[in-house]
Amino acid sequence: MASAADPVGVRGGVGLLSQLPKAVSVFGSARTPADDPGYATSRALGRALVEAGYAVITGGGPGAMEAANRGASEAGGVSVGLGIELPFENRLNDWVDIGINFRYFFARKTMFVKYAQAFVILPGGFGTLDELFEALTLVQTRKVTRFPVILFGTEYWAGLVGWLRSTVLAGGKIAAPDLDLIHLTDDVAEAVSIIAAADAGRSAQDGSAHDGSAQERAEAEAAAEARVAHAHDAE
Repeated sequence: MASAADPVGVRGGVGLLSQLPKAVSVFGSARTPADDPGYATSRALGRALVEAGYAVITGGGPGAMEAANRGASEAGGVSVGLGIELPFENRLNDWVDIGINFRYFFARKTMFVKYAQAFVILPGGFGTLDELFEALTLVQTRKVTRFPVILFGTEYWAGLVGWLRSTVLAGGKIAAPDLDLIHLTDDVAEAVSIIAAADAGRSAQDGSAHDGSAQERAEAEAAAEARVAHAHDAE
């Protein structure tokens, strides 16, 4: 496993992932046990993404993250784990081929977004929800190229989507098109198809659109690096 021995920031993450092929970031609970149906689903998703030509990026932890990494590794693809220093998760899972540990959440989030063609969100807790709404906010505000945000597990996510529609949208806190940023599915093949279609659509865009997106991402990364440097100076 290629890895960074010590926690890194944005600059270090970019260096280690600079040769990464197109990828999909997969999020989900660290508490999903191996005998849970969700573990098998995440494993199948990791395999299907590799077979469709994508590397798989997760938080590198156990549970659903491990399952996605496992599926990717077993399929012969690139399996990436972006870990974080936490008191209750102190190592990357055994199915990670490229592993990086981060000290700061915002540096880690930059890496999840920078290399992702899409986000797939499996059932999870606060950390998973954090990544979900981070992704939606970045796409909504056009800080990154529009890419699919897929909620996998209709029964699990139906309550949240219903609340967004009946309370947040109804209260005027978001606009109706904002809900179109979310795709809801229970099918691995459908999730991969959504990602591939969006990827093909981006590839068909003219060069100026890509240049603008690249500039926006570069600006976001530069700002994140500045925050990392400031945090280190404050230690």
